[in-house]
Amino acid sequence: MFLTTVLYSCRSPKPVSVPELGYTEIGIASWYGQEFHGRPTASQEIFDQHDLTAAHRTLPFGTMVLVTNLENGRQVTVRINDRGPFVRGRIIDLSYAAARLLGIVGPGTSRVKIEVVSFNPKEEKPTDGYILQVGSFVDPDNARALYLSLKKEFPDIFISVYRTDHQTFHRVRLRANSEAEARELAARLVKAGHPVLILSE
Repeated sequence: MFLTTVLYSCRSPKPVSVPELGYTEIGIASWYGQEFHGRPTASQEIFDQHDLTAAHRTLPFGTMVLVTNLENGRQVTVRINDRGPFVRGRIIDLSYAAARLLGIVGPGTSRVKIEVVSFNPKEEKPTDGYILQVGSFVDPDNARALYLSLKKEFPDIFISVYRTDHQTFHRVRLRANSEAEARELAARLVKAGHPVLILSE
């Protein structure tokens, strides 16, 4: 696990896809900790083994994933900020903190289910344009419910995670490339009964 992670850090990140909320995988989870503590991750964030983070091969950085240990039922939500693992059959590399909460530190690996609960694909944001915010929630389930209710009519809708020192907000948003497009989308959302906040990027 460790060797393949080091080798990957020398290569350019591969393009990634943005998954649907509720996207799931089942496979083997492993973990990494002290040996990489304080080193840059593939996202250039400094790895902190005490944060609830993880490495995944393709999920965008910033994706929030609910991990369930299928061997003991424990769950934890982690943020993807690194790439890996590159061992066949393994689907996620957890930080020490996340692995400890799931009871994986001792055995080293465990069979898990991962589910995307929110994401903020920062690497795909345009440099200009407009953002339409339809809702902001502390409870991610409320954000997910609104997202799913609007996804069919507004396929480009997404959830952005914003953290303060004391709280995390899950913001349901849309992007527009022009003021005219932003106003047209806002009119449709308001007509459907949703309050809209238009922000210039």
